[in-house]
Amino acid sequence: MSGQPMPCSPQEIGSMFLFEKLTPKQLGRLCCEGRVEKFEPGPVYTEGEPATCFYMMLGGTVVLSRRVGGDDVEVTRTSQRGVYAGAMQAYLGDRVRQVYNNSMRVTEPTRFFVLPADTFASVMSEWFPMAVHLLEGLFFGQKSAQLAINQRERLLALGSLSAGLTHELNNPAAAAVRATATLRERVAKMRRKLAVIAEGPFSRETLATLIEIQERTAERVAKAPVLSPLEASDREDVLTDWLEDQGIGYGWQLAPTFVQAGLDVDWLEQVAAAVGEEILPNAVGWLNYTIETELLMNEIEDSTTRISHLVDAAKQYSQLDRAPYQVADVHELLDSTLLMLSAKIGQRIEVVREYDRTLPKIPAYPAELNQVWTNLIDNAVAAMNGAGGEGTLTVRTARDNDRLLVEFQDTGHGVPPEIRDRIFDPFFTTKPVGEGTGLGLDISWRIVVDKHHGSLRVESVPGDTRFQVLLPLKAADPDDTPLTPPEPDTTEEQA
Repeated sequence: MSGQPMPCSPQEIGSMFLFEKLTPKQLGRLCCEGRVEKFEPGPVYTEGEPATCFYMMLGGTVVLSRRVGGDDVEVTRTSQRGVYAGAMQAYLGDRVRQVYNNSMRVTEPTRFFVLPADTFASVMSEWFPMAVHLLEGLFFGQKSAQLAINQRERLLALGSLSAGLTHELNNPAAAAVRATATLRERVAKMRRKLAVIAEGPFSRETLATLIEIQERTAERVAKAPVLSPLEASDREDVLTDWLEDQGIGYGWQLAPTFVQAGLDVDWLEQVAAAVGEEILPNAVGWLNYTIETELLMNEIEDSTTRISHLVDAAKQYSQLDRAPYQVADVHELLDSTLLMLSAKIGQRIEVVREYDRTLPKIPAYPAELNQVWTNLIDNAVAAMNGAGGEGTLTVRTARDNDRLLVEFQDTGHGVPPEIRDRIFDPFFTTKPVGEGTGLGLDISWRIVVDKHHGSLRVESVPGDTRFQVLLPLKAADPDDTPLTPPEPDTTEEQA
């Protein structure tokens, strides 16, 4: 926006602390290439717009605000003459995206000295070359340091997750290896038992009946009910008695397998009636091997399916095969993160999911949201470990007007009121030396607030701490939606 043009006085702008050391010739150039404008109450410029001007307030009241989610949050209000804002990084040129980092408005008629961004960049380079080099070095040095720190934080999280994932993969993999070795042994015994049966004086019809029983037994295994320990024990006793009555002295060894497969006395009575008394012991032994092979194959299938799910979760978590910016289901992201962190969470912490599955997918950077979930879950687990190692982690999603709420609630010791305002500061940590970088919440804040235009807040009392992430349900305007990580804000607005 532009205000009402007014005369520019070199003496007036020279009285401002920023320009007080300039020569009359330099002040004359500023007045010649710049201008004085009077703005009525209202907006002067808006965050995200191209930064075309540098503003110095000559008199009035100015308010600076930042966009957080769908709200404008006031960060500065002042009536001090000489404060400045606007295109403060113009001296960096095209190396940095030149947009306003905040919104500025005035609450009363206010005069500004307005300098075009290209003039500001030119006079900085000509009049203060050493200062410009120092500022450039500070800006890009801090930018590189911030990127390196962020990368280290990600690597630390990756190392922790890799250890957990290795542990999670090892269990089903070892189970599959054991089941495969046992299966090979059982199949060999089945072949020998079948050879014994085939060499006996049994008719073709009897053998066909036995094969049919085997098929029906395999089908029954697939439909076996899940029994309580007490129910299983009672059925095993009944089957053991029946097998011993049939002269099968090792029935106590077969009974647990038959019960696991869902077989009962009625089923064995049908088998006995079909094959005859003389073949029954061999037939029962053969069916036992059939059941064991089916159960072992089920175990192998379960183990390999578990491995597949873990690999899928790792891919979902890392988003290695996905576009950086996409429409994502936060519940899939939360589940993959919880699975990846299951080893760290442990058995003593109960995880409760309270998801509103009706919530729509949202435009987001999924890999970076997973990093936010990781940081918040890690903090919650650490808080509960510090409070005895037991507790409940509740992950909740809900709609909050035009935003999506993701809440992490833990039953740990809480965040003391005296440090609550500092927990999002870089390098602030309550963890012991060597256990925390103090960057987890700072990075989470940047991802949620700066990159997703959301908000991150905390509510805490002992035994009930809630970190709440609020994300827009819809994307921002295309021109304002960052498709690359935002530049670190290493300069401070002076207004």
